[in-house]
Amino acid sequence: MANGIIRGKLAILVGGGPAPGINGVISAATIEGINQGFKVLGVRDGYRWLAQGDTEHAVRLTIEGVKGIHLRGGSILGTSRTNPTKSETSMQNVLSALEELGVVALVSIGGDDTAFSASRVYKQANGAIRVAHVPKTIDNDLPLPGSTPTFGFETARHHGVYLLRNLAEDARTTSRWYIIISMGRAAGHLALGIGKAAAATLIVIPEQFRGRPVTLDEICDIIIGSILKRRAEGTQYGVVVLAEGLIEAMGEAGLVSAMQGGKLERYGKISRDEHGHLHLGEIEFGRLMKDLLTERLEQLGVKMTLVDKDLGYELRCADPIPFDAEYTRDLGYGAIKFLLSPEAGNFGAIVSFEDGKMVPLPFEKMLNPETKRMQMRKVNVDGEAYECACHYMIRLERDDFEDPAQLRKLAASVSMRPEQFRQRFGHVAGLK
Repeated sequence: MANGIIRGKLAILVGGGPAPGINGVISAATIEGINQGFKVLGVRDGYRWLAQGDTEHAVRLTIEGVKGIHLRGGSILGTSRTNPTKSETSMQNVLSALEELGVVALVSIGGDDTAFSASRVYKQANGAIRVAHVPKTIDNDLPLPGSTPTFGFETARHHGVYLLRNLAEDARTTSRWYIIISMGRAAGHLALGIGKAAAATLIVIPEQFRGRPVTLDEICDIIIGSILKRRAEGTQYGVVVLAEGLIEAMGEAGLVSAMQGGKLERYGKISRDEHGHLHLGEIEFGRLMKDLLTERLEQLGVKMTLVDKDLGYELRCADPIPFDAEYTRDLGYGAIKFLLSPEAGNFGAIVSFEDGKMVPLPFEKMLNPETKRMQMRKVNVDGEAYECACHYMIRLERDDFEDPAQLRKLAASVSMRPEQFRQRFGHVAGLK
């Protein structure tokens, strides 16, 4: 206890989807909070109960209770996507519940939606509650300083690589192609990180289209081009990794128009969560791609087995690797240090680390007042890291069409004349 002073009550809550390392933040923040004189409360299920004015789901956290949880996946406090900012009543319920609990400081753990909710708590509490938000997402798409990852990303990538390598071996053994869908709503970091490290045959992410409209037809042709190029080389198997963010890149209208006649209903329903995001998990993107690819390959006279596999839920609650176990301890400790700093009396902040130093990022500088979210950190498709990934993928490129012998070999793989093949697939390589 710091100087024997009881500072009041500190609340910790978790919002959004799970990510490896949540328990590490809870543990570190609880231990340091108690050591600094706080009584620490863990709030169950994010803002779900607080938004109803319910204080019964807040539990006392102790050092003894959290000291062994930092290497465990999941969240001992649960989580939810409840958005308390959707109504003034919900927001007032949150503030009243926290006041009733005697909370003077809040550690919020979550993505940009949870960060916005935390920023509203700070603003509407008028200084009565200090707020530190710890950013987490396996998508790695939050704009932290430099190349600092969001916690959970490195663990998700680590475990994803081993799963992908197993699937790649199965593909080689059975002469089939796997279509892997990786989590990553707004950016392709996880798909690229897993696919590149595991030497996937092909990786497709939203950023490679540079903001222009993306269509199912184009994605299908990119994949088919990879399959045909492998066939022309005598290889009958491969692994394709697609970022689920391609669904949002196509948009609701793009999906509906591409699957006319009500066919889209076979692959799930289009709906949105409380924060306005498409429920990507409700759409069987992998099965949709598998069926479209199978149909189009058969039209080209190519019969093969394709298997779709979603990769994400297996990763979100994995036990954190040492990187995230250490990183989240820093973040939990840093959150408490910020809450006790003079700056915390002037602004609420997102806690980050740069070159080993805790850096508080004020909500007002990180959150767009119009979108109520942080600017997304995209994959830099102009850098050498992405360039390297591309050089080790098997995909149709301009050189394939400019080399007459290679073009004849590719065309022969589907019984086409070279000019026919150019007309059908040239656009994949940027040819007009």
